[in-house]
Order: sequence, then structure tokens, then C-alpha cells
Amino acid sequence: MSEIYFIQILIEFQYVFYIVSVFLILKKYKEIYLENYANPSISAYKFLFQMTCVFLIAHSIVALKNVLRYIGFREVFLWANVLVGTIALFITCWFIMKALKYPELFRGVNSKLVLTKDILPEMEEKPEAVTQKNDLIDTQIATLRQYMVEKEPFLDPSLTIQELSNQISIPVRNLSILINHHIDQHFFDFVNEYRIQKAMHILKDQSKSELTVLEILYEVGFNSKSSFNTSFKKYTNLTPTAYRNS
Repeated sequence: MSEIYFIQILIEFQYVFYIVSVFLILKKYKEIYLENYANPSISAYKFLFQMTCVFLIAHSIVALKNVLRYIGFREVFLWANVLVGTIALFITCWFIMKALKYPELFRGVNSKLVLTKDILPEMEEKPEAVTQKNDLIDTQIATLRQYMVEKEPFLDPSLTIQELSNQISIPVRNLSILINHHIDQHFFDFVNEYRIQKAMHILKDQSKSELTVLEILYEVGFNSKSSFNTSFKKYTNLTPTAYRNS
């Protein structure tokens, strides 16, 4: 029946709209994560991206199976059903294993967080934001940097902008704008810069030459060797080992 063809095509258009929307939301989620969290793994984002890709591939196979139904390949269609059932079982097992091995992936990120660029227009409309002086911003930046050097909150691998806000007594929105807009760095990069500086100091300290790179990365707040190497090379253009030997 022509109505069935129409409904099937409509479903596919709906799915395309859905999957594009999911990828756009994931892109925004990654930006929010970088602005508010200092955990270098970004494991939750990676898992959500992987899961979306897996479901996209699975749906594409199902869509191909439906095409076989309508063009008369009955026997191939039956085998395609078996394939789809096997893929569904694989996805279910993969999902459960992820949940068991990485329960933190399902704890989520604070849904009330917004991007700094979405806060700024709102802040600019407020009288206190309009009358804010540049010297006040400079003072806050100096206070923040002094606190980072003296108290070293970046040593906490799971440091968030909310926690730093509580420690330094600056409202979280103001702190987010201060770092992401006035300092022009994501919170993620801002914190990692201090971690790398600390690591550089330890690598050049002859009294700590017995420490391995793995021990150092945990000491300065990282929890992944690959993340540490990537951030270190981004900041110094050298690997940790090459920096120590230079």
C-alpha cells in the first residue's frame, strides 16, 4: 500500500532529524563540559558519542532490511532479521558491560549548566554587570591566579568550576565568565595549564628524578597517561620524557 511506503519514508526523515539533533546536542555538551569540568578523560562525552554512532549504524542496517522487504527479496530479508537480532543482542551486552565497568558514565552532568556565551547577554542587561569596572575584573583574575598557585586546587582530578567557586567565594556564573570570557580559556584548559606547570617543575627537580612519569601525572591531578601526554605536548611541544631529558 502506498500509505505504508509514505509512513516508512516519514519515519526515516524523522530519524535523520533526530540523529542530527543528537550530534548537535553532544557538541554543545562537550563545550559545557570543557567550561565547567577539569577531569581530562571526558569519558561521558566519548561514551555518548560512541553510543549515538552505534545506534546510527544499527538503524542504517534496519533501514536496509526494510528496503529488502519492499523489493521482494524474501529469503534475504529473513536472514537480515537474524542479523538485526544479533546486532541488537550485541548492543545490549555492550551497553550493560559499559554500565558495570564505568558506572560514573550514567551519573550525568548538571543539566542546569549553560554556555558562557549564553550567560553574557543576560549578564550585560543587569545594572551591576553594566557598571562593572575593568580593574575589578583584573583584581578577580589576580586573586584567582594567586589562589591556584598557593592552594593548588588543580591537584584534585575531579575539580569542577562549582567546587572552585565555593573555595574562592566567587559566584559560579561570574567565575565561568571570568575564565571562559576574560581569560579566554576553557576551565578544562585553565586548570590543566597549572597541572602541566607543576609537572614541569617536578620533571626538572633533581631530588625527584626517581619518580616515573606515571607517578608524576597522578601527583599533579591527571588520571590518564594519554591525556597527560596530549596536554603536556600541547603546552610544551615536547613529551614529558623529552622535556625531562632536555
